[in-house]
Amino acid sequence: MKKLTLTHLVAATLTVAISQVSTASAQEFPDGPVTIVTPFAAGTTTDLISRVVGEGMAEYLGQPVVIENRAGAGGSVGTQQVVQADPDGYTLSMGTVGTLAINKSIYPDNPYDPETDVTPIAFIGYTPTLLVVSGDSDFNDLEDLIEAAAQDRGVTFASAGNGTSGHLAGELLNIQTEGDMIHVPFRSGAEGLTAVMSGEVDFMFYHPVAALPNIEAGTMKAIGVSGADGSSVAPEVPPIADTFEDFDLVAWFLLAGPADMPEDVTKRLRDAAENSLASDKVREHFERTGIEFGEVEFSGLEQFISDEVVKWGEIANAAGAQAD
Repeated sequence: MKKLTLTHLVAATLTVAISQVSTASAQEFPDGPVTIVTPFAAGTTTDLISRVVGEGMAEYLGQPVVIENRAGAGGSVGTQQVVQADPDGYTLSMGTVGTLAINKSIYPDNPYDPETDVTPIAFIGYTPTLLVVSGDSDFNDLEDLIEAAAQDRGVTFASAGNGTSGHLAGELLNIQTEGDMIHVPFRSGAEGLTAVMSGEVDFMFYHPVAALPNIEAGTMKAIGVSGADGSSVAPEVPPIADTFEDFDLVAWFLLAGPADMPEDVTKRLRDAAENSLASDKVREHFERTGIEFGEVEFSGLEQFISDEVVKWGEIANAAGAQAD
């Protein structure tokens, strides 16, 4: 039998101790409330998703999951709070296409870099947006809108503000139609929808959950959808990609934390999020509000964010879009 030296014994003891600490860390986390910072106001799509997913995570983790709304600068204020927090897993962000992709291009002094300053945890879901017009509009399909843009009839489109996903979707449509559409930014999506319904503005890209009640009431019409695969809650609306092949823009949601989070803590949070997403309550909420389940694996999340930064950045640069 090989004789063990003191060095061997110390090394073996340290290996066991490190293994025990790592295992204990995963088992003990969390030993208190976990906060998900929602970088937008209460009642928004991001806020509602955070609450329903957070509730399921709390059941899995055995600790409360607190939702903290911290809006401002297109979500950058709340996201900055998270990236500056201790990377211990207790402060997370419900990241969005805006906070983790678009803002890097449209805010010259954005206070964080989504490609280096966050730890991606789990892809939550996505939603295509509907291209909506007034119920009384002469535009009955996308071809009508394209023709009006080609004839330089002063087509206008609303958004919830400069640099939002709805703004950039409108700009991409403007680029691909080679028209001269005019962007009309509002302070909120609700104000933009009201302007479209009244005929003050011609069209808008917006989430199905907010647009569908107006469509069902006849005060709006949907003549296109931004996602190449359409929308599960509006399957009759044709994808714009049927006309413009490369048109595939969706708003997405991704749970993230500060950079350099421990792997075992990240995995436990990911397991909690995935367990929540598999619950009947979350599935029913997503089906009702038009949120689609994503197919992005954990190993591909960093590349996904980088690809989205490039895609939305190209649109922003082509349109000359900057935040308010």
